[in-house]
Amino acid sequence: MIERFGHGGDLETAQAVFGVDRGAFIDYSANINPLGPPQHVLARVQQELRDVVHYPDPDHRRLRALLSEALHVDESMICIGNGAAECMALALLAMAPSRVGVIYPCFSEYAELSRKFGAEVIGIHGYAEQGFRAELNEIAGLMQDVDLLFLGQPNNPTGVQYDLEELEQLAAIAADTDTMLIIDEAFMDFIAPDRQATLLPCVEQYSHVILIRSMTKFYAIPGLRLGYAVAGPSLIHRLKSKQVTWSVNRLALAAGEACLVDCEEYEAVTREQTVIERNYMIERLEQEFGCQTWPSLVNFILVRLPKPWTAEQLQTKLGLKGILIRSCAMYEGLSETDIRLAVKDRERNEILFNKLIEVWQGGV
Repeated sequence: MIERFGHGGDLETAQAVFGVDRGAFIDYSANINPLGPPQHVLARVQQELRDVVHYPDPDHRRLRALLSEALHVDESMICIGNGAAECMALALLAMAPSRVGVIYPCFSEYAELSRKFGAEVIGIHGYAEQGFRAELNEIAGLMQDVDLLFLGQPNNPTGVQYDLEELEQLAAIAADTDTMLIIDEAFMDFIAPDRQATLLPCVEQYSHVILIRSMTKFYAIPGLRLGYAVAGPSLIHRLKSKQVTWSVNRLALAAGEACLVDCEEYEAVTREQTVIERNYMIERLEQEFGCQTWPSLVNFILVRLPKPWTAEQLQTKLGLKGILIRSCAMYEGLSETDIRLAVKDRERNEILFNKLIEVWQGGV
């Protein structure tokens, strides 16, 4: 496996392992919008370069104002972070939990960050037949045993979400058990607004809920690191009190500001293309290769390979041909036959399937 650091998108390691120049890979291991950044966002970053001699705004005022307008929440309810991961870290620092709950399989940083900050991690497992969601009563039981719970919504690597009624129940349980509920909505933007199950419109009502979102995946700017948390003002104040000054650089802030202006067409095309290409990939994976998939709502697909294939074998064979895929063998709750594929555009998807056919015909 090439996930030395527990994540996809590690082109440096892939180059060293497979002997392919890092710029030549088609990367299906990282879930980034295949449209690339909007052109006016790149132009804004280029323009901002002349001002790198100045410190960035430590209070991120312009970006918070734009997010406030876009999300229909007060500016005091927003904390800008150096990626969603920093927002998770700030939540852990601010709440200082002794025990953190997770629902496997899930984003590895939930457990990794928790352990780095001295917390014990306690997990339960979702059920494959339910898209790896856990039963609500099991989550409630876990919340009685932990101080903080991470919930992926939609979850990574499965791409499924809990419904709004379930989220409302969990928010109420969080208050009753005095458990902080951190809902990771990093991929929420890939879902059409009318299908998003989120507590965002009423998050201020919940004293124990923090929502965390990423701007890097949907707008294809992961190299800049940009995310934000949304919660009641008192919770946001606690997060910001733990944040290192200037942790978000001015290029990232400028890109974020540009992403929130004149991107309606980009957003609509992204969501439309994601649905079309995701369905296309699922159909081919299941019908031509005998794979099992789960009903993802976002820009990646969890795939179970038919035996005798393993994730490591397929990753190696495709890697040598310039295609990177994400092995999910290291995810607790998944198996050595599980991979995750990003959803890309038709041109690159055709290349993926052509290479997959070559590999498949050659056998394990």
